[in-house]
Amino acid sequence: MCHSFFNESLINMNHFPVVSSNLSPTHLAVFVQEKYGLSSNTTCSLLKAGINHTYLIKDNGQRFIFRVYSIHWRSKVEILEEIRLLNLLKSHTISISYPITDKADNYIQTINAPEGERLAVMFSYAEGEKLLNFDEQNHFNIGSLMAQIHQVTENLHLERVEYTSEVLIGKVFEYLPNFLSSSCEEMAFMKSTQAYLSDEFSNVNLKEIRKGTVHLDIWFDNLNITKDGNITIFDFDFCGNGWLCMDIAYYILQLHSTEKDETLCKSKMHSFMAGYESITPISKEEKRLLPMLGVSLYFFYIGIQCQRFDNWSNTFLNEMYLKRFVNLLIKRYFDLNKLGR
Repeated sequence: MCHSFFNESLINMNHFPVVSSNLSPTHLAVFVQEKYGLSSNTTCSLLKAGINHTYLIKDNGQRFIFRVYSIHWRSKVEILEEIRLLNLLKSHTISISYPITDKADNYIQTINAPEGERLAVMFSYAEGEKLLNFDEQNHFNIGSLMAQIHQVTENLHLERVEYTSEVLIGKVFEYLPNFLSSSCEEMAFMKSTQAYLSDEFSNVNLKEIRKGTVHLDIWFDNLNITKDGNITIFDFDFCGNGWLCMDIAYYILQLHSTEKDETLCKSKMHSFMAGYESITPISKEEKRLLPMLGVSLYFFYIGIQCQRFDNWSNTFLNEMYLKRFVNLLIKRYFDLNKLGR
């Protein structure tokens, strides 16, 4: 009887429900052409189907980025706050990818996708290319650019996530046990490290910590560099409220993961820090926290990977991957900085 009802239900469905879909680039080309007043030569191609879906729009030599947010990932208020931040930075001539309005002066589009209404925004194209490894001068310039951003965002508050200790190192345990055994060594390390970090953060001298809006994802994959050294930062999808030094910690963390030569890594890190402090100083307390914040951000992003298993990370995330991530990235960085001693 149940079998018969199930078949009948399927027959009566026009479309089987989905949790995630890839929108047709051909149809998106027509959509943005009409919405933004582009020419009939407009083309669209998928660049990346990740946490959000990113499309490249071309129109007679012009290029744009069209981001389609995953359903239930960011609310309209959160996206409007991201847009507010980007427009503020643009008004200060900070080199970032900024949002673009349509013919009706709207920033946000609503697309009726198979899984439900998805929101989308058009952004300016960041000229240049992504470089995995680059010289000290570029690291200096990125440090300087990050500091310029922080000068604008210090004490700025968005109606978005507060990057508290619980969000950074606690939320991961809502998802990690679904993929990693609670009795394995890696889980034991994660829990003991969480306790250590939580205790450390409770004793921070907050008077020496700058607060405001952070990007929280500045690394080589979210910036383009032109041949003459111009740098543009993009993808503020994780922007929120927290200690400004979180951005510094994340950049250094990623530098350690991409630059395997220890001497060169230190040289590039010093260049980045010098670039930052050529604009604004970093307090001793902020510098002390950088390694701990780096480990915390590993916690945060491994949690995001677990959280987004259904429509993003399932192609690579499994128990073996998580064990390698914990041992080769988190534990290695923890030990490298001699934490917990």
